[in-house]
Amino acid sequence: MKRALKYILLFCVLFFGYLSEISAFARPEKEFKVFQFPRTAIPRIDGVFSDWDMVPETYAVGLSELFDTHGGRGADLDSTEFDLTVKVGWVKGENRLYFYVEAYDDCWDFSDKGLRQDIFELVVDGDASGGLFIKEDNGNKNVLPISDLHFKGHGAHAQNYHIFTPVQEGKEWAMVWGATPWIKDFPYANVAYDYDFEHGSSGRLRMEFWITPFDYAAVEGISRSVVSQLTENELIGISWCMIDFDTDKPQADPVMCLSHDFRMIRDASYLNAFRLMPLEETYRPAIDADWSFTEVDREQRIVLFEDRSQGEITRWKWDFGDGTGSEEQHPLHRYDRAGEWTVTLEVEGPQGTDRRIKVWEVVTR
Repeated sequence: MKRALKYILLFCVLFFGYLSEISAFARPEKEFKVFQFPRTAIPRIDGVFSDWDMVPETYAVGLSELFDTHGGRGADLDSTEFDLTVKVGWVKGENRLYFYVEAYDDCWDFSDKGLRQDIFELVVDGDASGGLFIKEDNGNKNVLPISDLHFKGHGAHAQNYHIFTPVQEGKEWAMVWGATPWIKDFPYANVAYDYDFEHGSSGRLRMEFWITPFDYAAVEGISRSVVSQLTENELIGISWCMIDFDTDKPQADPVMCLSHDFRMIRDASYLNAFRLMPLEETYRPAIDADWSFTEVDREQRIVLFEDRSQGEITRWKWDFGDGTGSEEQHPLHRYDRAGEWTVTLEVEGPQGTDRRIKVWEVVTR
């Protein structure tokens, strides 16, 4: 009976843990995808958008996913007035998020020097920690002045970018809502636009940019900040809303939100779930040898080798550089003497063979 109760409790913990992962995001029935670019095809931020041609349309997030939270239109959005398509990408081994935005507006509004212009408002929570992240909602607002709270966590664990679409001459490309304006500057972000319309006219805008997500963004700068570590297959929090100012129309300006809840701009619990996808099969090598190592005991010169190869592999052949080898997948090896070793792993499978050589990375004394 006790054993049965133990397994029931374990099941409940696992089940509700699974539910918490899903319900931690807005619109839990919908999961979006972040395309993984191959390392040989990282997008250039140059206003030439052919780099994005490789991204399948299944990754595109269109107008039909948005909900007008302010203008009274709900999901009934008219693409002849405004249309929007967004694609999100990443590169394994980098901690950057890439965005491609393509939009049509029947009346682009961008003459105002401040915030009253067309804005693509983007919020990112790189570790999906959720929760409030602006000074006005800080739990200590009744203890400390709002002006102090601005420098004590406003935008620290999730970041809100008001991206100007387009940006007028001389104006910064975005306003970061919080105490960390430096995160929108290179080398933490970069942007390029392409458009040929003027203020008040219609036309199509295209832009691409990348940003660096932070688990903790500090007012002092990068020295105290923690960059989010992007990991394949993990979920992160992302959402956006398009604020479409139309000075020539008397009706309310629509605010079209991906999360369907305007609280996304201030509370990361209302962001959408985005999955950092593996490489599409088209871009994956059939077999790709790779390995890493851990120094287990420096005094005894014991090294653990870990196979990190990709693909269907049936055979491993290690050359430790000292005249010995192994056919184990993850061998533990003791070197008899000090040295700087050239280590080779050869792998084999139904799709072929591959090898990875690393020169003088493994050093014993």
